[in-house]
Amino acid sequence: MIQLTPHMKILLAVVPVDFRKGIDGLAQLCREVLRAEPTGGAVFCFKNRRGTSIRLLTFDGQGFWLCQKRLSMGTFRWWPKDGADGATQLGVHELQLLLWNGNPSQAQTAPAWKPVKCEGLPVAQPGGTAGRAPQAEASRAAMGASSPVLAGTSR
Repeated sequence: MIQLTPHMKILLAVVPVDFRKGIDGLAQLCREVLRAEPTGGAVFCFKNRRGTSIRLLTFDGQGFWLCQKRLSMGTFRWWPKDGADGATQLGVHELQLLLWNGNPSQAQTAPAWKPVKCEGLPVAQPGGTAGRAPQAEASRAAMGASSPVLAGTSR
């Protein structure tokens, strides 16, 4: 299953692509035109020449996923005109707007999250221990992995 998360790198090919190409042909375009390794975990987005379909190519560690959306009527309204090395980078929210035939350049979205620094309080760190009480850390260390509840949760 593919899940789009904010930390994913999304590269959008600026030039339309011949959709007779399959996974191997699109992977070759990633290497040669977009100058990116297709097995690197990025999501690659391509548009056909008529502008009626979009394909996403990604590698999940076991193999490639190739997904396609074809509009029932009309064409995709927005597509970038230029980009460095034939590609432009999108955020996940921009790709979601594009898939709904929206215009990411005109969307009014909230800014990306930034850590808030408050005096006297620790800064929240993803996966970190900020905000935990020192007593809880001390009791966890004292109990160690002997507790069946904490077994396998030591850091």
